Amino acid sequence: MYARYFGLRELPFGITPDTDYYFAHARQQEALNMLLAAIRMGEGFLKVTGEVGTGKTLLCRKFLAVLAADERFATAYIPNPYLEPLALIEAIAAELSLPVIQGQGQHALLTSLTQHLVSSYAAGRRVVLCLDEAQAMPTETLESLRLISNLETEKCKLIQIVLFGQPELDERLQERSVRQLRQRIAFSYRLAPLSLSDTDDYLRHRLHVAGYDGPTLFNKSAVRILFRASNGVPRLANILAHKALMAAYGEGSVLVRGHHMRLACADTESVHRQRSWWDVVLWGRR
Repeated sequence: MYARYFGLRELPFGITPDTDYYFAHARQQEALNMLLAAIRMGEGFLKVTGEVGTGKTLLCRKFLAVLAADERFATAYIPNPYLEPLALIEAIAAELSLPVIQGQGQHALLTSLTQHLVSSYAAGRRVVLCLDEAQAMPTETLESLRLISNLETEKCKLIQIVLFGQPELDERLQERSVRQLRQRIAFSYRLAPLSLSDTDDYLRHRLHVAGYDGPTLFNKSAVRILFRASNGVPRLANILAHKALMAAYGEGSVLVRGHHMRLACADTESVHRQRSWWDVVLWGRR
């Protein structure tokens, strides 16, 4: 592959959420600061939404990593909460290393969970539960999540819950059946795509993390085309940057130019579906 050719330790534009590559541009940092401040204030329910590929899962993992370094917090992470209410409680219990007995009913599980939360609180630790892809949760499970959030002392929540989801989560929360849950969300944030300048910085950041220390690798034309084609969505930007590097490598070029990025766009189905596709193909200089 092209890693050695460009002086990289590893491929810089993978699409797996890797906190080593976390890029703290303004919107991501605002979201992370909001989450950390709200959790430290003891707020019960928080929500982060964003379109597919805007970095919700990476933000979630970065948030969990920050909390893991703080002895005052214990965390639980549910990556796919498309579960029935009992299955969700079992998943939470497993994440908190509680024994889950086959055939154990919901009441017994909740009793065990409550005892654990009380013990954690007495030991000076707050429990934070993060649920990714929360828009997929069944309505009954959303309601059970509200009931779990009822576990509290007179002054403090015993468990704090953060929902990460696509914009459809906001639509789900407008349903009358979950209005009580909606009213409990104290803080929320909507992730936005990268700007053009963010995109340039984003590419440089990932290259640097991957070990690159040479001159500018993507010229201005390539960055503009990538930004237009990806609409500033990091996941799609990663795919296009990776393919453009392959094209430059195949040509023996040490600089990724506009025509390399147009080749990457031509090979990427997600770009074809955009109405501005022909503008992207024809736009930009080498």
